[in-house]
Amino acid sequence: MDSEKLNEQWARVRAQIMSYPEVNGAEISAFFSRLEPQAMSDSFLMLTAGNEFIKTWVEEHYLSHIQRALLDLHGVPFAVAIAVDPTQEARATGTPAPQAATPPAPAPAAAASSPAAPPVSSAPSAPVAAPAAPDFTPTPSAPTADQPFAAPTMPAAPENPAVPASPTSEVAPAAETTEPQPDNPASALTFSNFVIGESNQMAYSLANEVAGKPGRTIFNPLFIYGKSGLGKTHLMRAIQNYIDKTQPHLRTVYADSADFLSKYMEASVAHDREKASFKNFKHYYEEADVLLIDDIQYLQNKKQCLDMVFQLFNSLTAQGKQVVLSADRAPKNIDVDERYSSRFSSGGIVEVRPPDIETKLAIVKRFADECSRNEGFSQCAIPDDIQMYIAENSSSNIRELLSAVSNVFYRMVFSGQSDITVEGARALLENHFSGSMARNLSVEDIQREVESFFKVSHADLISNKRSRSIAYPRQIAIYLCRQLLDLPYEDIGQKFNRDHSTAIYAVTNIETRLKKEREVQEEVETLQKIISEL
Repeated sequence: MDSEKLNEQWARVRAQIMSYPEVNGAEISAFFSRLEPQAMSDSFLMLTAGNEFIKTWVEEHYLSHIQRALLDLHGVPFAVAIAVDPTQEARATGTPAPQAATPPAPAPAAAASSPAAPPVSSAPSAPVAAPAAPDFTPTPSAPTADQPFAAPTMPAAPENPAVPASPTSEVAPAAETTEPQPDNPASALTFSNFVIGESNQMAYSLANEVAGKPGRTIFNPLFIYGKSGLGKTHLMRAIQNYIDKTQPHLRTVYADSADFLSKYMEASVAHDREKASFKNFKHYYEEADVLLIDDIQYLQNKKQCLDMVFQLFNSLTAQGKQVVLSADRAPKNIDVDERYSSRFSSGGIVEVRPPDIETKLAIVKRFADECSRNEGFSQCAIPDDIQMYIAENSSSNIRELLSAVSNVFYRMVFSGQSDITVEGARALLENHFSGSMARNLSVEDIQREVESFFKVSHADLISNKRSRSIAYPRQIAIYLCRQLLDLPYEDIGQKFNRDHSTAIYAVTNIETRLKKEREVQEEVETLQKIISEL
């Protein structure tokens, strides 16, 4: 079969798989874009992947779907083989293929508490009858108390193909360093159990690239930002864990900003910078090959500590060592000197946005499945309508989402209410969700109050008019929708007849003005008070 026809057949298989309701379309788009068809006969299909991670992940999670699609399309069972072609990604990125064979990335594994995945092989699988449509429930790792179960596993986005060997889920303890590493409660936070949707796909992709090849100028530093509870720390820990596993000669150091500040103050007591304690503190971070600092916005107004971070930042990046930072806002919106924000913005910047309903539902389903298998809840199953209720009513904070699932499970198990209804779940979670105001509020409510406050018509607010008397209220309304409703930019933009980029610009513009203009602060505060009383 010639290559053109082969690619056409593979495109048909992909389209058929996408038609199955139980599959995740975002994962299909990302993973299958990293597969290439090599040969096909009446009952056999040969595919190649660019690295071991993609090969093994597809075999474990989508091989049966590929076989099912082939059976549906051709009416006969197919054997499917997937092999690794190390030159495939080199061709995609336009870089020379490696001269010597490199060790493959370790095969992805389920969470430590999950049953071991069956061994896989690149040899053709035996022909099988058409399998029943399997439930798509990859095993996540159990979330920790302070870490969200971020949202479905996914490698680099298809529109960003220049991705090095993809990270895996199997994680080893951090490499030993000259100073003992603190306990790492997030050692199970990996790329393989990071649940993704459109809201975090690009953040996953860039983190994936940095982990595969740290120190590349284009992504150094990598700055990840977004609201609390969306998975920023999960991504940072995944980078750390993957590098510790696959490149143990590199020393990774993860630091939460609050902890960094505490250690800095202890080390610099009496302001004696020649003391051994301070030298040891500085040396610990200077010797890192990969430095990850979480919640950098915490260091606002901490000038001396921020200066130390800046020194470390400049020293490490000048040596080609990787720096990864996270914050709850973009660099330009952090209240620090411009020289800091400009340097923080000099590499890759990516936002983790709030998950949409579909992504939240996927998280609920996976976590519920994990609890059923590993937390003693196998006798219970949360009904689909309750899962949807939790996804629809929770805020974008994934910790809150998972806590709601846990509460329902505990009620079902310890009260014997295995047949809990939506009404029962609503009563149980009545005071659980933090977005109580948002649940009773709509975009239309915010638009109406903004229109009344600024005395503009609804037609003008959602029109294409750009005069300041209309554009400014429109931006305020978009900003309030984002803050109070926690909706994706795409959804907000649609309500104002705009695209997501315009909504992002509006929010960013108001955030910038809030830092500088008292009048804007007062207007926003007044509107928030009015809206809160609705």
